[in-house]
Amino acid sequence: MTSQTRKRPGRNEPCYCGSGRKYKQCCLEKDEAEAAAARAKIATEVPPQATKAVPSTPAGAKKPRTEQPWKASASRGFVQRSRTPRKVGGS
Repeated sequence: MTSQTRKRPGRNEPCYCGSGRKYKQCCLEKDEAEAAAARAKIATEVPPQATKAVPSTPAGAKKPRTEQPWKASASRGFVQRSRTPRKVGGS
């Protein structure tokens, strides 16, 4: 995409067209529609890039191990804990 020729003002800043209104109430929708049309035009002109073919692994092959210190190697997964009653004894 090409860069814009003018810098867009913030949403709550005065509009660049000189109307005295906020940009979001004046020209924001028009500018967004123009930008969307430009993106759509560029998307139709540029042919999609060819994707590389990923070699498939054999059915029995294992994935290589990676260093992942945040994963506990001795993780037991979800373990049910016995619950004690909120009130023990007494009346």
